[in-house]
Amino acid sequence: MATSSLKDTLNSKLKYELGKDAEHATLYDWRVALSLSAREHMVDTWFASTKATYAGQEKRVYYLSMEFLIGRLLQDALVNLGLLDEAREIFDEMGVPFEQVLLNEPDAALGNGGLGRLAACFLESLSTLGVPAYGYGIRYEHGLFRQRFEGGRQIEEPEDWLTQSHAWEFERPEAAYEIGFGGHVHGRIWTPSEAVIAQGYDTPVIGWQGRWANTLRLWGAQPTRLLDLERFNAGDYTAAAAPETLARTISRVLYPDDTTDEGKTLRLKQEYFFTAASLRDLLRRFSGEYSDLARLPEKAAIQLNDTHPAIAGPELVRLLHDERGLDFGSARDIAQSCLNYTNHTLLPEALESWSDGLMGYLLPRHLEIIDRIDSGHQKTYPARRVPVRDHGQVRMGTLSFIMANRVNGVSALHTELMKKTVFEDLNALHPDRIVNQTNGVTPRRWLLVCNPRLAELITDTIGPDWVGDAEQLEKLVPSIDDAGFLDRFSKVKRSNKAELSNWIGETLGVSTDPEAMFDIQIKRIHEYKRQHLNILEAIAHWQEIRDNPNGDWTPKVKIFGGKAAPGYWFAKEIIHLINAVAARINTDPVTSPYLKVIYAPNYNVTMAERLIPAADVSEQISTAGKEASGTGNMKFALNGALTLGTLDGANVEIREHVGAENFFLFGMTAEEVVARRQVADHAGKAIAAEPRLARALATLTDGTFSSGDRELFKGIADNISCADYFLVASDFTSYWDASREVDATFAHPARWARMAAANTALSGWFSSDRTIRSYMSQVWDIQPVLGKTLAAQ
Repeated sequence: MATSSLKDTLNSKLKYELGKDAEHATLYDWRVALSLSAREHMVDTWFASTKATYAGQEKRVYYLSMEFLIGRLLQDALVNLGLLDEAREIFDEMGVPFEQVLLNEPDAALGNGGLGRLAACFLESLSTLGVPAYGYGIRYEHGLFRQRFEGGRQIEEPEDWLTQSHAWEFERPEAAYEIGFGGHVHGRIWTPSEAVIAQGYDTPVIGWQGRWANTLRLWGAQPTRLLDLERFNAGDYTAAAAPETLARTISRVLYPDDTTDEGKTLRLKQEYFFTAASLRDLLRRFSGEYSDLARLPEKAAIQLNDTHPAIAGPELVRLLHDERGLDFGSARDIAQSCLNYTNHTLLPEALESWSDGLMGYLLPRHLEIIDRIDSGHQKTYPARRVPVRDHGQVRMGTLSFIMANRVNGVSALHTELMKKTVFEDLNALHPDRIVNQTNGVTPRRWLLVCNPRLAELITDTIGPDWVGDAEQLEKLVPSIDDAGFLDRFSKVKRSNKAELSNWIGETLGVSTDPEAMFDIQIKRIHEYKRQHLNILEAIAHWQEIRDNPNGDWTPKVKIFGGKAAPGYWFAKEIIHLINAVAARINTDPVTSPYLKVIYAPNYNVTMAERLIPAADVSEQISTAGKEASGTGNMKFALNGALTLGTLDGANVEIREHVGAENFFLFGMTAEEVVARRQVADHAGKAIAAEPRLARALATLTDGTFSSGDRELFKGIADNISCADYFLVASDFTSYWDASREVDATFAHPARWARMAAANTALSGWFSSDRTIRSYMSQVWDIQPVLGKTLAAQ
């Protein structure tokens, strides 16, 4: 598209849709006008992709996920459309700061962590590869909370990303479905006692080079009637508006606190709401093309991203059996042939279960169908009893497995552990059902867009084709022994670190040296991810520097980012501790030249795009056997950060691909973790054998970081000293030793640069394009349409 055409579109949007001229336009006006212009450039491709799918009667992928962490969309869209440089030229000519226009866009608060970032990467890769697909989720008004710190503690506030117009979406009033809850059942007829409307909102997702576009359809909840006029006229205004308030509650907040009965009810409502609407939508689309419901598995591959949409199995059976008249066995078999389930956790408590009482109250017909599914499975496989309903709970992981055609783990280690732990009995009954699909990340957002300096260096060295085929990054391997290339590589990292250092100073008021090592751990706060191990090592390191302030210390900036679930007390205490340690260490005149601790609040996609390109060290320190995969570890490696990590999740495969010599390994293996937990007083023994750990732990109870309050962090100290289920104490010495190896290696810049460059060169396999191709052949049985379309042209 010529620059003049984009400029004309931009001015037209500004004038006719925003009612502004260039002289009076604000950054908001320019950003929305540019977004609408980019969206307009997507629409022709979007329509053509849809028409090609219908014309070829192609199979579609339906990806159901509670989260889609899409972040800011404008720059991604411009890059994939090939319009970024043209847009920058237009704004430069007008004297409007282009980077500020991009930064004006809110970060969509549609997810929490890796689950949502993975879903966003998958949608982009599906479009890049030309696979017909819909992403289905919830259009959260506030999404995950906005995090701030008060006295070092996490404070949750509503995220306001939708208070402004969301320029990318199209409202779909024709895609609206009534979703019921509660009520009673008579035969096959379920009569709900309450209902809301699921209203669709579509966002086109454009692939690389703008050749194909798919749809992210998010559901917003609306009342079946807006206002109780009789109550309003009687003066009871609050009660009159109650239907709207109760409906909107469903799509207001991601992951409401479920420590209360009300929270559990709302969360189950959310899961059924978006799953039921999505299934009705895809059946409507199928029925518009085909009359034989038996063909549904030929035309629809439904992927459940974790157990949140697990109710899809009973709901699809209900729609086919109760509403469309198929016999129960046929309905169950068709549903199972369509459905696939991605498991993201080995933590039994994270496999979701709902009480019989809650399920029977909210979804009484579904509980009956679950019982029939459960009974039928146990009769077919009597050798092992693996009930869906057990001890008054409906186990959604078991339900997902039983109702799935394929069940996949998200890293090689995780998949093998699934077979041996949470799904051991089901795997014995269905030995071919579990397959591995190691996660990946899109190289467009997580290298080309977020790290333009490194992207430019790579393109200068091997050409541009790596953007659409990340495994071509391996062509960089000969260059990692070239001094000139490594010098440019190091300068890129130094520039990225300088930008981050400036941002930290401006945002947090803490001075950091870009020449120091930037050591980063950014992820959801959880005991198994062991942010408390990281901060304990920082405390011990601080103490050692104080003991020997003239030692040969490697200057280091430890950077944390991440949110804790509102009801997760221990995780929130870890945040409080990190901030308390930072407040003390960062103002210590003896140690601050060598060690700083930074905790940037409200970690999100935008912050990740800022931090990852500047990282020297990627902290991936979860207890072995607990992290399913990780995607942050892949993004860091792709951007030339060295991993300090355990043999957990995809760390195992990253180490295999980049080479053990370019990876800092520590800690027990998953098997050793299991054995260590059987040792009596394993924490006490580890602490007794490691004076540095004992000394660091003492600061949690002697008031060092709490103005003399000995009780403030005692809960964390007691957790580590006693049960220590996640083996912080047992892995501390290994972590300390590996951290000192990192420090020593960083002191040799040429060696470090070669190792960092090797990580970039050898991480192309972790592209989500590769992951999607594997799903296509091993799970979905689908072929891309894009190749056929291009061949026809």
